[in-house]
Amino acid sequence: MAEENKAKWLGLVPVTTVVIAVCATLSTFKGAGYSNKSVLSQTKASDQWAYYQSKSIKQYLCEMQKENLELSMVKQKDSAYSHDLSMRISAYDDKIKKYGKEKDDITKVAKGLEDDQKESKRHSEGFGRAVIFLQLSILLSTIAVLIKKRMLWFISLALGVAGIIYFVDGFYLFFS
Repeated sequence: MAEENKAKWLGLVPVTTVVIAVCATLSTFKGAGYSNKSVLSQTKASDQWAYYQSKSIKQYLCEMQKENLELSMVKQKDSAYSHDLSMRISAYDDKIKKYGKEKDDITKVAKGLEDDQKESKRHSEGFGRAVIFLQLSILLSTIAVLIKKRMLWFISLALGVAGIIYFVDGFYLFFS
């Protein structure tokens, strides 16, 4: 009878190990996907901030040119030339405003990408924790079969349940 009970739990170990291994594989794939998305979002955000800097430089150059024209206008007595300077100053003013608006738009896009990056990283971390617990569970269940210790298999099941909880958390972010 004792031999029969041993055989029952030994028959369940491969089934539970396969379920845990499938969860570990899925968790690895999902974690890698979110990790890649995180890196891609961070790269896109960096590109947006570089674009922002280029607009800042253009805006600054326009501001400097506008100031030079304003100084020239103060020194100038010729009204025809002053009118031309006024038109150019107005054009630079419009460009300065345009660059300011573009910078605001770029900032919104960059911050959105940074938020996406942070969100993806949180998902990836959840799946990473799941993989750790699931791998430990697989390891312990293998050892339990080899040395025929049912208590070790129960511990592996507990680790597997923790891993599955973290796996689900990777999708829904209950814990973070």
